[in-house]
Amino acid sequence: MRLNRIKPTLLIAVIFVVNVMFAQKVDLVSTTQSKRWIKSKVKQLKEFEKADITIYPDSLLQEIDGVGGAFNELGWDALTTLSKEASNEVFKALFSEDGCNFSMCRIPLGASDYALSYYSSNDVFEDFEMRDFNIDRDRYILIPYLKEALKVNPDLQIWASPWSPPTWMKVNEHYAMRSGGFENAKAGNKMDPGAEVLNNATAFKMQERYLKAYALYFSKFVQAYKKEGVKLFSIQPQNEIAYQPNWPSCTWRPEDMGYFINNFLGPQFKADKLDTEIWLGTVNSGNPNYVKTVLEYKEAAKYITGVGFQWGGARSIPTINKEFPDMKLMQTENKCGESENDWTSLERSWKDMVHYINNGAGSYMYWNMVLDETGKSAWGWPQNSMIIVDRVSNEVTYTDEFYLFKHLSKFVQPGDHYLKSSKGKNHLAFKLKNGNIMLMTYNPDEQLKNIKVKAGNRHLALSLEPKSINTILVSLN
Repeated sequence: MRLNRIKPTLLIAVIFVVNVMFAQKVDLVSTTQSKRWIKSKVKQLKEFEKADITIYPDSLLQEIDGVGGAFNELGWDALTTLSKEASNEVFKALFSEDGCNFSMCRIPLGASDYALSYYSSNDVFEDFEMRDFNIDRDRYILIPYLKEALKVNPDLQIWASPWSPPTWMKVNEHYAMRSGGFENAKAGNKMDPGAEVLNNATAFKMQERYLKAYALYFSKFVQAYKKEGVKLFSIQPQNEIAYQPNWPSCTWRPEDMGYFINNFLGPQFKADKLDTEIWLGTVNSGNPNYVKTVLEYKEAAKYITGVGFQWGGARSIPTINKEFPDMKLMQTENKCGESENDWTSLERSWKDMVHYINNGAGSYMYWNMVLDETGKSAWGWPQNSMIIVDRVSNEVTYTDEFYLFKHLSKFVQPGDHYLKSSKGKNHLAFKLKNGNIMLMTYNPDEQLKNIKVKAGNRHLALSLEPKSINTILVSLN
């Protein structure tokens, strides 16, 4: 009976308090090896003396451009063994707002090591005018793969890079740089060992007619994809620019890459009025002088929007971030592992994620999003993937790394910003466009870990599950 006698002003006050509490809620999502994507609430305190993690909401660092992975032929080949309904669920898991919400992905320009076989978009010997250029093969494999993703997220940003130019443009006239296969794999490339290029000398034929033709090759690729309804926001002229493997590849000296971008690629894109960006990459050299040499080559930098790093390039990005603070930076390929697809893969990827983002990366790419149960490339290397499709049983498995990336990409989207926070190797903080804070933190310990977090005027007490990756959403409104 007394409840009915509450004064209207008191009732309004109660409603106001409840609404404020709701607006200021803090949500936690946690993943362990055995429990995935568990949601809970976070205890909020009035204040405490010392925080384990302090986040500075007004100290914005680099803008986020996107998070995603790579489309490759073997991934599509695995997906085609599933029913349409099962395949649709995979695309939703990767690209919908309820899934990983991926916003940026890469494709190969021609054959990668996860292509079904060697190919380029023009294998006609010395076709300098690109009369026989075509993307016919991509129309049956990569483009259908891309279009399924674009159905789920039409705003998905796509960029491309070649593993190798057409063979007739290379000094050894072969897609690879060395003979054989991966380690003891039976698959080999049948290269004559005498054709190997085992140093970082430029494997591209640096004559003017080849350079001009290659610039035209890139331009035609961008235009051909646009006609198919797939806009490429950027290209990077060479995957792993300083590596000589058994699969498609091509090394470039930095002076030669600078010469190519400055005198051929940049001017070709300008003449053809392409708004597709040119990024330097993908750089796997640990020596920052590689990037500096290209960026400082005459006027090459005026054509370069950003720099992409992977593998050994992790050692270069801190220096480039400091010396070229206005240059956009990207981590272009997550380390691929050996098909172990376990928690150790997540831990390795988390370590790299923290390193790259702390050193200015505004975008971050997984490698193969989808592979079959073997994980093997056409050259015999079994690697990790976010999603495993068993072609016999049609079972679909989401690996630990799938959840690691979902913890980041579901919440952090283009236009958000990385935030300054207290030093530490197990957390990342972001300011979202809606004004909220997203904290991603890892507990590497075998036991429950209690930590205190200060975000602006908010004080939070978190209990992190043993060996867990966690995302905390904090409303500051």
